[in-house]
Amino acid sequence: FLCPCLIYGAYVFLPFDAPLLPTVTARLVYTLRCAAFATFPIVLGMIVNGISRLCSSALEPFGELHQEVEIHRTYVSQSVPLFILYFFNMAVLATYLPQELLKLIPLLTGLFAISRLIFWLSYAIGRSFRAFGFSMTFLPLLAMLLWNLYGMFILEPENLLA
Repeated sequence: FLCPCLIYGAYVFLPFDAPLLPTVTARLVYTLRCAAFATFPIVLGMIVNGISRLCSSALEPFGELHQEVEIHRTYVSQSVPLFILYFFNMAVLATYLPQELLKLIPLLTGLFAISRLIFWLSYAIGRSFRAFGFSMTFLPLLAMLLWNLYGMFILEPENLLA
C-alpha cells in the first residue's frame, strides 16, 4: 500500500511536468535518460562490493567470501536483473501512457532507486528485513507488467506488433 501512496503523493505534490513528447522515439529517449538514474544504486553496490573485497581479511581473493562481502555481491547480482525488467517495462509503459501521465516515468525511476537502496540497507541489517525493500521494487514492476499487458491486449490489440 505504500508504493501507490508514494507515487500518488509525488505525482500530485512535486512541481514538475514531463516535457512534451509527441513521438514514441522521444518517449523512449526520455525513458532511457530517466533509467540512467536508476543505475546509481547498482553502480554504488558494485563499488562497495569491490572495496569490501579489497578490504576483506580473506587471504585468497577467489576463496570463500565473508558475510560482509557476500551481502554486497548478492545485492548487485539481484539488482541487475530487476533493473533490466524494470527498464523494459518502463519503456513499454512510456509508449502507452498519455502525455499528462508521463510524469510517472521519472517517479517510477526514483521509486526503483530508493527501494533498491532500502533493500540493500535492510539486507545488511538482517535477511528477515529485506522483504520490505524487495516488495517496494517488485510490486511496482508487477503493476507495470499488468498495465502493459492490459494496454497491449485490451486497449490496442491492433497495434500489438506494429
